[in-house]
Amino acid sequence: MKHRWVGIVGTLLPTLLGAQTGRGPYARIAILRPLEGRTIDFEAGYIRHLAWHQQARDPWTWYGWTVWAGERQRWFIYATFGHSAAGLDSAVAPAEDERDNVVNVAPHVEYVGNAVYEYLPGLSRGTAEPQPTARLEFTTVDLVPGSAKAFEAALSAGQPTLHGETLWYRMVAGGAAPRYVRLRPRPSLSAILDGRSEQALPEGVNPMIAKTIVEILTFRPTMSLGLGSPARE
Repeated sequence: MKHRWVGIVGTLLPTLLGAQTGRGPYARIAILRPLEGRTIDFEAGYIRHLAWHQQARDPWTWYGWTVWAGERQRWFIYATFGHSAAGLDSAVAPAEDERDNVVNVAPHVEYVGNAVYEYLPGLSRGTAEPQPTARLEFTTVDLVPGSAKAFEAALSAGQPTLHGETLWYRMVAGGAAPRYVRLRPRPSLSAILDGRSEQALPEGVNPMIAKTIVEILTFRPTMSLGLGSPARE
């Protein structure tokens, strides 16, 4: 009986620890468009809002980027990664968070998007959380309906050839489906441009793709939280 209980505890312990830490494959990625003439006010308000998170002892890590190249130039993208489904239900003080957000952020922006994504390790090189590098290549891929399985199979076959951190996520809620995003953190703009050959998707997937958007983001350390020693702005 003693050995049986040891075995049960050994089996349950990883599950219990996972529930406590809330670690998992899910990411939340949201997009804000600063209103005309309000960029400075927005950034100051967002920094104040992050200070609220810090004072509330929020254990989550929050990334902040500004779109540097793309049709959404100067828009702001924020994200948090590596959560379990139960962990997403455990955000710190949601009501107080919303009140502070309404005061400090909402007057200065348009809320453009907010989606939940699932990390796909079999298609990626890296972990569920990107490195906080100075630049990020952010690729959005919208597929033709019914082609998701074949698309993922093609990416999986090419996974061994990936060079550098390359993270794929599948959208599970919050927009048109099927949609995927690829994050390629890089230390500089030149690293992205010199690696253009790595941007190409596997041969044969083009007929599956309805639309692809490639943007370059600039990491904003002062508009991020919980990242230790991130790259400088």
